[in-house]
Amino acid sequence: MVHENILFDDIRPGMRYARKHTVKTNDVTLFGMIAGSRGEGELCSVPAIGAFPLFSSTTVNFFPGNGSILAGHELKSHGWIREGDELTIELQVTEKHEVSKQVVVACRCTNQSGETIASGPIVVVPPTEKRLNRFDDPPQLTLRQHHVFAALRAKADDLPPVPTAVVHPCDHDSLLGALEAAKAGLIIPILVGPRTKIEALAQAEDADLSGVRIVDAEHSHDAANKAVALCRNGEAEALMKGSLHTDEMMRAAMSSTTGLRSGKRVSHVFVMDVPAYGRPLLVTDAAINIAPDLAGKVDITQNAINLAHILGIAEPKVAILSAVETVYDKMPSTLDAALLCKMADRGQITGGVLDGPLAFDNAISMSAAKTKGIKSPVAGQADILVVPDIEAGNMLAKQMSYFAGADSAGIVLGARVPIVLTSRADDVKTRLASAAVMVLVAHAGRKGAPHA
Repeated sequence: MVHENILFDDIRPGMRYARKHTVKTNDVTLFGMIAGSRGEGELCSVPAIGAFPLFSSTTVNFFPGNGSILAGHELKSHGWIREGDELTIELQVTEKHEVSKQVVVACRCTNQSGETIASGPIVVVPPTEKRLNRFDDPPQLTLRQHHVFAALRAKADDLPPVPTAVVHPCDHDSLLGALEAAKAGLIIPILVGPRTKIEALAQAEDADLSGVRIVDAEHSHDAANKAVALCRNGEAEALMKGSLHTDEMMRAAMSSTTGLRSGKRVSHVFVMDVPAYGRPLLVTDAAINIAPDLAGKVDITQNAINLAHILGIAEPKVAILSAVETVYDKMPSTLDAALLCKMADRGQITGGVLDGPLAFDNAISMSAAKTKGIKSPVAGQADILVVPDIEAGNMLAKQMSYFAGADSAGIVLGARVPIVLTSRADDVKTRLASAAVMVLVAHAGRKGAPHA
């Protein structure tokens, strides 16, 4: 479809234009952001003033069209916009000013019931030269959204809460994260740490600790040991990190005599919700194994595959990452990748489809894989990224969080119980996502499915 713009000289007062728009989920999210909505969860309706982009896009794309500039508006909201609404956007020129080369356009937006939900004048600078707009369908507003964790939460919400030892919850996010997870029905928290410090923090944060068990500990090291003991004796079925260093907690968890070793190698997996990717993305290992050898990578890969099964990915596609996509004898990560793939062919790694070495772009971009002539069932659509070492994994995960807007949940697998390993910089939302993943893993373990 080709649409020709209307020049200032050709515009006359009284000229009209109308178009229709069906409100989709992405529209509601975007309109809510513009209207200033800050509600938790999925938005189903928003103030109509959030639909300002509909008037703007109609002006720029249709009337007067390509080359128009929106100079100002006095739009007012009279109602609400809901997903599925059939909106009619009507424009009528009321004034034309020769000196400023501007026109005033009266706008009205009505829904399928004929109710006016937004109206008001806008000031437009029309184009001064002819241009065309080409599109097959009317342009749609799009906004990439997080959706992965909502699906995982829905699964976890159907399961009973898991008794969880929370180690040293002595800062805002670790305490409130645990209490929010309890409120959401994900965990039954056992707070392990200095009682006076935890209670003082709760009072300062106006948090209710009634009914919450507290196991007093002298300091963070003592808290880690006592929390691990709770898991060993069956009082807790999961371990959640609070405001202490990872190595301090994991030292207690991995003690050969009093820890939570199961005979398997433990490894960390980030479950990432990357809006631009459209599916869950697992990154491993970015937190526990510093420079794993081939045997370590076998276990790391198998742990991630088993987690993918628990999350509902029946046959995960596993990309073994390196800097290049060909085997190079001076780059050990490419040799490991090739061996891991052959081991999968021989049944030494099961449950997933492996390919590697693959560079990051070839693993997650189909176009990048095609450009380099890579034909693979994994390239461009990986579910799991196995990184060569902790440095690469840590940087990759944080880049996706800070540059790509990804949400992430962190969990350690391979111990007697799942371990929620969040960063001290993680907010309550991230801790809730990690708790949801942990619940799924814990319940799978009850049924005899492998945690790792």
